[in-house]
Amino acid sequence: MFDLQKTEICSFRGGIHPPYNKELTNAVPVREAKEPAVVTIPMSLHIGAPCKPVVKKGDTVLMGQMVGEATGFVSSPVHASVSGTVKAVEERPHPNGNNVLSVVIESDGKDTVDPSIKPYEDFTSYSSKEIIDIIKNAGIVGMGGATFPTHVKLTVSPDKHVDTVILNGAECEPYLTADDHLMQDSPERVVKGLQIAMRALNVQKGVIAIETNKPEAIQAVSKAAEGLQGIEVQKLATKYPQGAEKQLITAVTGREVPAGGLPADAGVVVMNVGTANQVALTFETGMPLISRYVTCTGDAVKSPCTMKVKVGTPYQEVIDQCGGFSQPAAKVISGGPMMGVAMQRTDVPVMKGTSGILCLSKEAAYIPQPSACIRCGRCASVCPIHLQPFLISAFAQKKRWDRCEEFHALDCIECGSCSYICPAKRTIVSSIRVGKRQVQAERKKRAVKNNG
Repeated sequence: MFDLQKTEICSFRGGIHPPYNKELTNAVPVREAKEPAVVTIPMSLHIGAPCKPVVKKGDTVLMGQMVGEATGFVSSPVHASVSGTVKAVEERPHPNGNNVLSVVIESDGKDTVDPSIKPYEDFTSYSSKEIIDIIKNAGIVGMGGATFPTHVKLTVSPDKHVDTVILNGAECEPYLTADDHLMQDSPERVVKGLQIAMRALNVQKGVIAIETNKPEAIQAVSKAAEGLQGIEVQKLATKYPQGAEKQLITAVTGREVPAGGLPADAGVVVMNVGTANQVALTFETGMPLISRYVTCTGDAVKSPCTMKVKVGTPYQEVIDQCGGFSQPAAKVISGGPMMGVAMQRTDVPVMKGTSGILCLSKEAAYIPQPSACIRCGRCASVCPIHLQPFLISAFAQKKRWDRCEEFHALDCIECGSCSYICPAKRTIVSSIRVGKRQVQAERKKRAVKNNG
């Protein structure tokens, strides 16, 4: 049996310890969400090129049927999460704040599965390319929130040498417990998904990295991985942003991803545990990615919990199934409080990357008025990238984009640790975010000019 007391705990330099507030949901059993009456499937459920609808108004669709085809290499098909009738193919509100072309399906309540969906053979009978194609066709993307197409991540350039796959089970964002529950509920699938990814990449080492504030998940996954060659479970210190890709790689392997580089430059591919679970589920059942665990929590929700939710279900329905608002919600955030995005409305659909819906009261969402920087340097001491956030922020406010670039603004991962620790309550990360966008814009201008 895995001994929590005897194994080494890995971490990285910097980081913060915000109130985690996971006790709101981590001991509450996962529930299956009620069947949505209507789902809205956006053609952009991922990073990359939007999909092209392959159904039209009035069509009958089956659960798991493709309703939007990928339109490029960095793209991923989307599928019906219910069976029923297509009511519209039109622009609908999207969590990104824009209106996005979507397929709206009225459920018939039967969940009739597309007959073409069948379990796959044992994954060892497939080649690397075949595995990647199966993952691609199933519309699997990063379920930690990034939604980067998984088949692209597993297609490593021939000039890179990857020798390790890391599963990210850190879930360092406060409030969220979706991955924690998933690892406890389906540890065998998480491990199987890792094995499939290792075969796709032809690597011999896999690591499942989990923060120490999830002891039950560590025990469950360790038991599932026991005796499997090349797979180990690594404890991580409970610290934010432990789950950030570069910090995770450094903590587990000691390697540094170079500035502007990718994990493959450090010989590593990182996947979320939810993504690995979905990969294994697809091989087991043939079903594409149409549902996921979502933590609905915060002090403005009556009964916080984690639920298994169909993609396309409106946020408001998820909130209502948690008892609705216990008091007026001053802010509803998609994801966690550190890197999540505040929502303008709650009729937007659950996405493939929606790990949480955080509802905060006016008191919990209160942001103090900022005062002048006292140059204490605390932001620099916690920055996981070892930047000088106070300087970059100051240059951004003065629109000195050249100086922002000089001080490596583009390396900022926007984790928000600097803003959290700032005693003057300055919105440092917001300024840096503006600086990054402007630096990128300036680079594009220079490229256009240089290319005539």
